Amino acid sequence: MGGHRTFRPSMLANQLKDYGLVNIGAAGTFVVCSSVGQKRLRSELLQRLPFEAQVMMCTGEELIAAASNNPFDDKPPRSGIVRFVSILSKRPQLSPSIPVCIPAKGKWLVKILSRHDRFLFGLYRREMKTITCLSKIDGLFGVPATTRNWNVARAILKVLEKS
Repeated sequence: MGGHRTFRPSMLANQLKDYGLVNIGAAGTFVVCSSVGQKRLRSELLQRLPFEAQVMMCTGEELIAAASNNPFDDKPPRSGIVRFVSILSKRPQLSPSIPVCIPAKGKWLVKILSRHDRFLFGLYRREMKTITCLSKIDGLFGVPATTRNWNVARAILKVLEKS
C-alpha cells in the first residue's frame, strides 16, 4: 500500500522485453518466448525486483509434460473449489503419499491430487484459511513452492503453443 516497494509485473515484462517476457496475470507469472539461460534470466529478474524473492522457473517442455497427464477431469469444479498447480523449486526432498489433504483431519482446505516431477496438482477451497494451508506445501515436500490457479497454467500453455 502507499506505493512503497510496489511491484507491477507488466512493467517488469516491459523492462525485459528483449527476453521476450510475457506477463500472465497479476501475480508475477511470466513466459519467456526467446532463448535465454535460466541463470541469466534469474539474475536479471532479481536485480529489478524491489524486494527479495525466490524465483521459480521451469521450461515449457516441463510444464507441457506435466499437464499432458490431464491432472483434472474435463468437468468444471464445484462452486467454491479452485484447481491449482504448484511448482516446486527443485525435486522434492520429501515425498508424502498422494493424495494429501491439508489439514489432515476434518474438512480439507487444500487437496493435492497428483504429482509429476516438480509439479503438484490439486484443489483448494475459497476460504480465508486456505492461504495458510497452501503455505504448508513447502514443508510437506521440503522445498519452496509457488502456487497458481490452473487457469493461469492453461494461459501459459496457450502462449507456449503460439511461440
